[in-house]
Parts: sequence; structure tokens; C-alpha cells
Amino acid sequence: MKKNLFLIALLTITFFSTAQSVEFEKDNFPGKKDELREAKKKLDLGMDFYMPARREFDDFKKAYVSETKLLPVSHYDYQKAGYPNFRLALSPLSDAQRFNPKNARLNYMLGFVWFVSDPSNPETLKYFETAYALDPKVETDLPYFLAWAYHLNSKWDEAIKHYQIYLGFLQQKSKNNALEIEDVNKKIGECERGKKFSATPERVFVDNLGSSVNTSYPEYGPSITADEETVIFTARRDNSTGLKRDENDNGFYEDVYISNKKNGKWQPSVQLSKNVNTENHDAAAGLSPDGSKLYVYRHSGKDGGDLYESTLFGADWEPPVHMNKHINTKYHESSVSISGDGHRIYFVSDKESGLGDRDIYYSDMDVKGEWGPAKNIGPELNTKYAEEAVFMHPDGVTLYFSSKGHNNMGGYDIFKSTFANGKWSTPENLGYPINGPDDDVFFVVSGSGSRAYFASAKQGGFGEKDLYKITFLGPEKQPLLNSQDQLIAMRANPVSNLKTENAVEVKMAKVTILKGIVTDAKTNQPLEASIELIDNDKNIVLATFKSNSATGKYLVTLPSGKNYGIAVKKDSYLFHSENFNIPEGADFQEYNKDVALKKIEIGSTIVLRNIFFDFDKATIRPESANELERLIKLLTDNPNIKIELGSHTDSKGSDDYNMKLSDSRSKSVVDYLINKGISSARLVAKGYGETKPIDTNDTDAGRQNNRRTEFKILEK
Repeated sequence: MKKNLFLIALLTITFFSTAQSVEFEKDNFPGKKDELREAKKKLDLGMDFYMPARREFDDFKKAYVSETKLLPVSHYDYQKAGYPNFRLALSPLSDAQRFNPKNARLNYMLGFVWFVSDPSNPETLKYFETAYALDPKVETDLPYFLAWAYHLNSKWDEAIKHYQIYLGFLQQKSKNNALEIEDVNKKIGECERGKKFSATPERVFVDNLGSSVNTSYPEYGPSITADEETVIFTARRDNSTGLKRDENDNGFYEDVYISNKKNGKWQPSVQLSKNVNTENHDAAAGLSPDGSKLYVYRHSGKDGGDLYESTLFGADWEPPVHMNKHINTKYHESSVSISGDGHRIYFVSDKESGLGDRDIYYSDMDVKGEWGPAKNIGPELNTKYAEEAVFMHPDGVTLYFSSKGHNNMGGYDIFKSTFANGKWSTPENLGYPINGPDDDVFFVVSGSGSRAYFASAKQGGFGEKDLYKITFLGPEKQPLLNSQDQLIAMRANPVSNLKTENAVEVKMAKVTILKGIVTDAKTNQPLEASIELIDNDKNIVLATFKSNSATGKYLVTLPSGKNYGIAVKKDSYLFHSENFNIPEGADFQEYNKDVALKKIEIGSTIVLRNIFFDFDKATIRPESANELERLIKLLTDNPNIKIELGSHTDSKGSDDYNMKLSDSRSKSVVDYLINKGISSARLVAKGYGETKPIDTNDTDAGRQNNRRTEFKILEK
């Protein structure tokens, strides 16, 4: 009996030691009648805003659960629900709290207001912690939101503890709450993975892009060109088009901005174009690797939100065009990524046919240049939770995306998957600190694969969200000790006797970037030219691009594993060809190749770099077909020109042998053209052997340049 009385007394002491909430009653504030009256007015005013906002919040949650059969697992699912009233409640509730900082319910309400607006803010956690210390049972869901606040601040153990407390409460409830239990168990798993990932952080440098790009306003959603020379992003600045504020969060409307690099430094960012930015929300949703096509997200109010495509024409962007019915639906379509060849587009939608909340889809371009029916990318990547922010790397096989499913550590995490042998690999979490407990989205990777760009609300930034660059360092090499003597010496002088290898660079992407400027050979003026990318082995045109009409710039990405032909063409000019044989497994490389096109006039000469012969023979190889067809078209379109086909060798072999070989090869080309209907009277075959080198014969690369077939216009 005494033991039971002792337990009762202990429980009573414990209860009163934790239940310390101070109510707004006159007995608790003697001598402060007027201050109490004013504080209660502030509290009532705050409640007038808070209560309808909370009802809206809870109704939204119920509707969401009913519609998708899943609980939201990110604060962004809650963010707009009740936000305007929550914002209005903040000031009067804060005034009341300053008078009475020890009221549990008031601290809970303030924590909730902060959670809706900025959940990872220290204020959110401070108010929830205070409410819990004063009265842990003031609201039944207090342990859940306190746990979530710990979660968002990477306080993994505290979060797990309070999630488990709330889980115990749910398990004792009589009504059906399986979805809530699933949500809490998922969050516990996220915290456990968060502990694991943060204990072994990835080796990266994270650098703010600086004040030329970032401001005191939010910047997010970056897209980059494959060469990292241009970044296009979304911002909500006070100079936005229309200067309007969104009533849901009081922020300025979104506009699209751009910054270019000059001498390795980002230039001051500016609004993209009046053709793109309107008085409503306009957000950057994706960019082609060459920077010539921009995808814009707009919400018209008629549906969930749609995607638009804008093309860079000269120095300005054309008005965005609404994408077709296979991409846009009555549902919400958001982020976009286009393949390097421009023939496949990836996007995200929450349409009913999906496998979960939001799914990744893709569409292929048909023969008419239109996007065909969209297909779900499949269960290897899509989960029953939400996927977002898809990005296909220019290598054509590596997909980055954000997901609330898979092995995430909270909200959206960024994952990577590669396509090989007809299927996607198991998505790989990019780890900490790239990912954290909050939403990590809109992550784009450079052509080299060694750097990435993303937005984050890190401390020390310029504003709410800034753009950052991640440089991947790869795993660190372990210290190497050369001998037993070093082991002994280390005890006395461990630093000087320890040999540390250099950091291992991250494995480069299997892609080559070819870029440059197309100009007129005589005037040096930039030209808009058509650029064909050819698979020489299959004799097919993989893609067609254009150089910019105002600058002449072009950029083409070439995934490893092919023998590529490049043909630059423009009416009234001779075409220019290049050959890039990029073997399977070749690492990232970047070529700058300016192209000066020559007018069709007497004396003009070009090298036919995609005509190939069998080794030491004059037999034309099949992969030469596309180059020869371009030559045939040139002769057909210009029926009055007469040309010389000249063949050249390197210096290996005797002079006589090289002369005979080159003569035979030039005749082989002439015979090919005659067989295709070109008059022999228009063709002259000439072998030059090794007599006219254009490069050194002392290197393999130089000798390869000297082995060439040229044609020269003799008459016009």
C-alpha cells in the first residue's frame, strides 16, 4: 500500500512539474489588469485569424488524404492552406505571447504559424518546444509537429523520440487511422536514414553563385547549359513584371531571369524577356543543353498548371507556345528536361493515370516534329509518393530527379538512375549534404558531371533562397604509409610522416561537348546555319540544330560510344564537315570549334572529313554515304559548278606509293559521283600524296589531319 501511495505521489509531482502552462486569468497577473486586458484582445484577434486558417489547413489535409490515399510528407503540401490568415495571426499572437510567454496553447499556435510559413526556421522549433515543456498534451498532435520540427533541423534522435510518442497515441485510437500511422512510420524511417547519411557526408564543395546572381529575394529553379556558361532561373524580386504580390504568401510574382559567364565570372542577372515574363507567375521549368529552348511553367487558373516552350531566336526569346495535349492536361504539369538530341522530353504530372502522387513521364517526337503520346517512365523510378524536378543529363543515360519515396531522409530528396540494357537502375540517393530533411528539388548537372546547381535556403546566403554550385570531389584516398619506419616515426611526429594522396576527382560523365561560332569566312559576321549530327556507322541523321542568328553560337552534346559526323550547312555556302570518333567509355571532353563557312565561288576549298577509306586502300567505306550525299546535293543544287576532288596522305610510306594511293582515292570518289548521276565533265580527280600537308607529320593527330579528301570549285 505504501508503495502504491509512493507511485501516486511521484506521478502527481511529475504531472505538476510538467503542467506549467499559465492561462490568461487575472489571478495569474496581479496588478496587471490593463496589460492583461490588452493581451487578451491581441489573443482574441489572433485567434480570429488562426482558427479559420487552421480549419482550412485541416480540411486541405483531409481532402488530400481522401484524394490520393496518402498523407502529405512535405510542408510544401501544406504551405498554401490557410497561409494568408496565418500570416495575419502572427503579429497579434506574438504580442500576446510577449505578455504571457508561458501559455502552452499560444506557443503551440505560434509554432504552427511558423511551421506553415517557414518550418525549418528556429522559431518554429522554439515555440513547439516551449509548448511541449509547458503542457505536452495541450494539443494531441503537438508531439507530431514537434517531431517534424526536430526532423527539419536534423535533430534525428529527438525527432524519432517524439514521432514514436505520437505513434503510440495513434495506435491507441479506436478509429481507422492506418494512413496516419503509415506517415509517422515513414518519417521515422527518414530520420533513421538521415542519421546514417549525415554520419558519412559526401565530399563536396558548396559555393554560393554570388551577388551577381542572388539577391535578398528568393532565387530558385536553376537550369544551365551543358557548358555552364548560362544559368536561367526563377526569382521573386521587387522588379517583377507587373510588380504584383501573390495574396497566398505576399511574395512578388515569379519572373524568369538569366545570367551569363564572362571570363569565368557570372554577370549581373537580368529579367529574361518581355516575351517570356508576364504580369502573372512565370517560372523556368527546364532548358535544352544548348540553351536554345526554354520551358516555362504557367498557371492560368483553368487547370493545375501547364508547360510552354520558348525558342531563342537571335538575341531575343520568342513568346512561349503552349505545349500539345500529350504533354499538358487538366492536371498539374511542372518540370521538363529534353534529351541531348531533342527527340525525347521528360516531364512531371499528377494526372490520374499515374502510379502515385506525381509521376515522371516521357514523350518522343514523331516524324512531323510533334510530341507523341506520353508514357509513364515506370515503377523503377515512380513511387506511390511524389516525384518532381526531372533532369536528363546530356550523356543521354543518367537521370536525376527528386522523390519523396525511395530511401529519402525527408521531403523530396535528389536521386540518380542510369538507363542500361533496357532498364533503369535502382535510384541512388545523392547523400548528405546534397540532400537534407527538407525538400531538395531542381538539381541540374553540368555536362562534365563534376558540378551541379541547385537552390537552397542556407544560412549566410543573400536571401530566402539562393542558387548554389556543388563541386563533387569523390571519395578521399586513404593515407599511405611507406614502411615500418614511418609507423614508428608517426608516434613522435604524426603529421610530417603521414603521406596523404590527392583527393580523387569524381568520375566524369561519358559525353563530349562541341561548341563554337559559325561565321562567314570573309566578313566574319555570325551566321545562322543548320547543323546535322550523324551516326556515321548507321548512316543516319541523329539530330538537327541551328546556330544562333545573332551570335553564330552553337553547342552540341555527343554521348560516348559513336563515330559522329557533323555537317554545318547554309544556302549559298559550301558545307563544312567534322568527324568525332568517341569510343565507348570515353570521359568528358570539351571542344571549341569555330566554323567559317565559305561562299560558293571559284577557288573555295573544303575538307570532306567524313569520307573514309579502307586501310591502305582506295575502297570507300559505307559510313561515307552521308558526306557523299551532301556533296551530291551541293552539285545538284548548283548545276554550273565544276570541282576538283583532291586526295592527300601523310608522310608515312614512299613518295611514289603515297601519290598513287591518293590518286586512286580521288578517282574512287569521282567514280562514286558519276554513278550517282553527276556528269564526269564537272569532276576532276587529283592525287597530291604527301606534298601538301596542313599539319605536322610527327604526331598521330597531325598525320590524321593530313590524310584528307578535299574539293575545290574550279568553275561556277
